[in-house]
Formats: sequence, structure tokens, C-alpha cells
Amino acid sequence: GQRDVEEAHHSLETFTFYLSEPLSKERVEAFSDGVYAIVATLLILDICEDNVPDPREVEEKFRGSLLEALSEYGPNYLAYFGSFVTIGLLWFVHHSLFLYVTKATRLMGLLNILSLAFIGGLPLAYQLTSEFAEKSHNEIEAIQVSCVTTFFASIFQFAIWTTALLHEKETLHPFARYGGKEHAFMFAKLALYPCVSLGAFFLTCLLSEFSTAIFHLMQIVIPFAFLALRIFVRISLTVIKSVMSLSRRKVVLLEEEEACLSPSETLS
Repeated sequence: GQRDVEEAHHSLETFTFYLSEPLSKERVEAFSDGVYAIVATLLILDICEDNVPDPREVEEKFRGSLLEALSEYGPNYLAYFGSFVTIGLLWFVHHSLFLYVTKATRLMGLLNILSLAFIGGLPLAYQLTSEFAEKSHNEIEAIQVSCVTTFFASIFQFAIWTTALLHEKETLHPFARYGGKEHAFMFAKLALYPCVSLGAFFLTCLLSEFSTAIFHLMQIVIPFAFLALRIFVRISLTVIKSVMSLSRRKVVLLEEEEACLSPSETLS
């Protein structure tokens, strides 16, 4: 009887769910890459299925001009490219994040699954934004749903980074820890999508007439913002280092001057 109790207790300890326990980083990355690939494939299938003009329609309605026929589907193509760029940049941020993660935990894996769940909803968001008529109430709500989906997909990535920082000695590369070379840029890069998508959501609530333009502007500006952010962070870190080095030089010069003075001059 005592042996049965010990075996049962051991089995409970084995299957207890500890969020801080390690998780296979390679399997987390492989699963994430698979989800990103499937989501991108769904977007490609969606744009190729219903957004190709019929040859008869091109001849009759557009007088044989394919470019004019394609212009009819312009908003759908814009929504597709915006959604694809969003998925690509979120994958890039995810790749950069796990590039500095040396060991994943179960909590990080759980947050990663939640992020992937909202990323899987981006094809639905694309269909919603391209389905309804322009400047209609349904289109505004569809754009807001897309902003919310992007916000949660990116905020859970930011939560993974925050969780990794809590146990940075075990989970992060030294370059990405507090004060590391890449810490400032990684923090800004992970905070970019949540801030921009949340700001776009509130702007569409206040300026509903320009909601479509705001949403597409957000999708276009963010890739350039990533490049500008990299340059801005590098310049800021260079300025901070130069200021700190100048202050250290002044301290060293003052110490050398005091060392050169005689004891009577020092007392005076």
C-alpha cells in the first residue's frame, strides 16, 4: 500500500504543469514556422481564387484591356499585400525574438500558441476588409477587427519577450539582456506593431470616414518604420555612449589633476 501511494505521488509530480519548466525551443520554432507558412498559403489561395477577371468580362466590359479589369480588384490586391506584409513582418519579429532565446519555457510556449491563434485569423481579416463596400459600416467594423487581430498577435509576442526577461540568465543571449547590444532595438521592434495597430483602431473610431486610408497607411508605413527604428536606435545608442565616454574622460582628467597637485595645494 505504501509503495502504491509513493508511485501515485511520483506520477502526480511527473505530470504537474510547471510554467517555468523548459520546453524544446526547436519544436516551438518548427510549429510556429508551419503555422506562418499555412497562413501565408491561405492568403495566396484566397487572392488567386476570387480575384481573377473572367476573359469574357474583360472583352465585353473593359474592351479587352486587362489592366482596366485588374483595377476593379485593386482594393482586394491592396488588402492582400498588406496582410501578407503583416504576416511576413510578424514572422520576422518572431524569428528575431527566438534568435536571442537560448531556452524556452512552457509559459513562453503557451504565449506563442496564443499569438499564433490570432495570426491564423489574419486570412479571415483579409477577407473581411476586401468583402464589404467602401466606406460602409461593415467595412469600418472589419478594419477594426483586423486591427484588433494584429494587436493581439503582436502583444503576445511582446509577452514572450517580457517572460524571457524575467529569467534572462537562463533564457536569453547576453546581447539581448538588460543593457545588452540588442535589448533596446528588440524592445522597440516588439512594441511597434501593438502600438501602431492600437493607434489605428482608435483613429478608425474617431475618423470613421478615413478608416480605410488609415488602415492601409498603417500596413504600408510599418515596413519603413522598422528600418527607421533600426537607424534611430543605433543613433540613440551611439549618442548615449559618446556622452558617457565624455563624462568618464572628465572624471579621469579631474583625478589626474588632483594627483598632480601637491598636498598643500590639495588642502587649499
